[in-house]
Amino acid sequence: MRRPTRTLLLGAFAAAALAALGAGAWTVLAPRAAPLAEEALPLPPEPPRIADGPEAARCVAMLRNDPEAAHAFATGWAAAGGGEGAQHCQALAVLALGDPGAAAEQLERIAVRSPAGRAARAAVFAQAGQAWLMAGDPARAYGAATLALTLTPDDAELLIDRAVALGTLGRYAEATADLDEALAREPDRADALVFRAAAWRHLERAEAALRDVERALAVAPDNAEALLERGILRQLAGDTEGARMDWQRVIEVVPDSATADLAAQNLALNEAGPVSR
Repeated sequence: MRRPTRTLLLGAFAAAALAALGAGAWTVLAPRAAPLAEEALPLPPEPPRIADGPEAARCVAMLRNDPEAAHAFATGWAAAGGGEGAQHCQALAVLALGDPGAAAEQLERIAVRSPAGRAARAAVFAQAGQAWLMAGDPARAYGAATLALTLTPDDAELLIDRAVALGTLGRYAEATADLDEALAREPDRADALVFRAAAWRHLERAEAALRDVERALAVAPDNAEALLERGILRQLAGDTEGARMDWQRVIEVVPDSATADLAAQNLALNEAGPVSR
């Protein structure tokens, strides 16, 4: 399951940094955070789930289209003895309503206290980590991902989650270690390859970065994040025409997205020409 908030983190890790190669270089803009509503809600993975039954199914079904109704339903369900299933849906509704910090704290409490199996608890810790990232707290996101990995240490998705938190914290070498492990388990994960390419770029290992981003595009030729990252690498290497082509392709592939916004900003800078440092 692709984590929805990862696109929001492109400016901090996978897509761009303020990069300059000295006088005459162009600067790559970092994105502004997109509103929560623009990203899909991180619903419980299937399987596992903390709770089953008609109430859980009904509450989860309401989350995408009417989170206020989902929250009201979960509150009533909790009052009627719905237990952690009701609490979980309530926390996800709080997240959907735009309070990721409060949701993250609720999700962590559920994951710590739940008698559910290891995989289900790890999934809830993962949701808490995503909520912490939405709340702008990558340190707590790292902690939640680490707790999830103590429960299911071979989960490539969780390794990528933690790598994103590490990259957002500027801990790029540690991020590459988690991404190495994730790719050892799932070698064709384009998202992991793009994140590792960005980490290599921040570590000033441009050749390794380009290898990873080209691998990602071999797996998924129209992967927007990979195209955006390759455009950055091309720009830094002085290939402004190649960068322009990649960023234009991003806009064609995902026209109404945060990734396309980044590409458009970079194109505008490309067209403006060199600036003094």
